[in-house]
Amino acid sequence: MFDRLETPSILVDMRKVRVNLKRMADDVLHSGCTLRPHVKTHKIPELARLAIAYGACGITVAKVSEAEVMADGGIRDIFIAYPLVGDFRIRRAGELSQRIRLILAVDSLAGAQAISAHAIRTGTVFEVRLEVDTGLKRTGISLEHAPGLAMSISMLPGLKLTGIFTFRGPILDGLPTADNEAAGRQEGRLLAGLAARLRADGLEILDVSGGSSPTGRHVAAVEGMTEVRPGTYIFNDFMQVIEKACDIEDCAASVLVTVVSTPESGYAVIDGGSKTFATDFPVNAPPYFFPGYAVSPDHPGLVLSRVNEEHGILTSASGNTGLAVGQRIRLIPTHICTTVNLHNDIWFIEDGMLRKVRVEARGMLV
Repeated sequence: MFDRLETPSILVDMRKVRVNLKRMADDVLHSGCTLRPHVKTHKIPELARLAIAYGACGITVAKVSEAEVMADGGIRDIFIAYPLVGDFRIRRAGELSQRIRLILAVDSLAGAQAISAHAIRTGTVFEVRLEVDTGLKRTGISLEHAPGLAMSISMLPGLKLTGIFTFRGPILDGLPTADNEAAGRQEGRLLAGLAARLRADGLEILDVSGGSSPTGRHVAAVEGMTEVRPGTYIFNDFMQVIEKACDIEDCAASVLVTVVSTPESGYAVIDGGSKTFATDFPVNAPPYFFPGYAVSPDHPGLVLSRVNEEHGILTSASGNTGLAVGQRIRLIPTHICTTVNLHNDIWFIEDGMLRKVRVEARGMLV
C-alpha cells in the first residue's frame, strides 16, 4: 500500500483514531463532564469535526489563527486557551467572535484590560476564562492570587467571566508522576475548590476546565469539574506510552521513512531528522528517560536516537540495526503534536485506502 508514497510521510490509522476518540468520550461523558479536545495534535478541521461527532462540545486551540482555520472548517464553539496579548490578536478575535462562540483566556489584569478596551471600542462582549497555575509553572495566576484577579476581571466592562481553567499534565505534589489517577484527582480538587471559593465571593463560575490526555478521565471524575481538554489522545504517541496513558498499539500515527545509509552495523541513517520529528524534549533525562525521538513498532529495540536537520540516526538495543539501504520502516514519534506541525500533509489509512489530507492549521503562530 505504501510503495507509491514519498518519504518521510505521516500515516494515520483512522480505525485507531475512532477507537481513541470513542474511548475518551465515553469515559468523560459518563462522568458528567463535557469534552473540549485540544486540536494542537492534528490541526485538521476534519478531525475536529470527527471529535465533535463522538461527543465533544467544541474544541480548544492555542492561537487565534488556529481558531480562524477551524471556524472556516465548520467549528462553531472554540476556546483559545492561551493569553490573548497583542492588539493584533484581540482585533482578530473580535472579528471571529461575530461568527462563532469564542471563549478567550486571561491570566493577568493587564491582559484583561486590553481585551476590555477593545470590547468598549467595538461594542463587543467577550466571554473569558481565568487561567490558574496548579503546578506546571507556565502561564496562569497562582491559586493564592486567583480570587483577587477574578474579582477585578469580573468588574471590567465588555468582559463576561464565565469560568476558570488550568493545564498541568501528569504532576502530583509538584513533581512528574506515572500515577495519572492521583494526579488527575488532585488537579480536579484544586480547581473545583477554587471554583467553590469564587462562587462564595459572588462570582458566577460556570465552567471549570482542566485535564490532559494522561489525566483527563480522572479529572472528569472529580465533583465540581465541568470540562476536560485532552489533545494527544486522538493519535497518542510514545510519550503517552511512557506516561502510561496508552499502549503502543493505541498509537494511530506513525512516520514512514526510508533508510538512506548504513555506514556501520551499529547505526543506520534515515531521511527524517529534526525537520521531520519534534525535538522539544530531552532524551535520556529524568523523569521519563525517553530513549529517543521515535521508536519502531515493528522492530523492537530500534530507536531514533539522534537527529540533524535532514539526517536521523537509528540505533538498536542489540547493537546491530539489521537495516539495509532502501528499506522502509515506520516510526512512532515520542511527541506527535509537534511532529505533525512540521508536515504540510498527512495520509489517512481507512478501509485499505490511502487519502492525503492537508494539515490546514500548520504553522498558525499568531
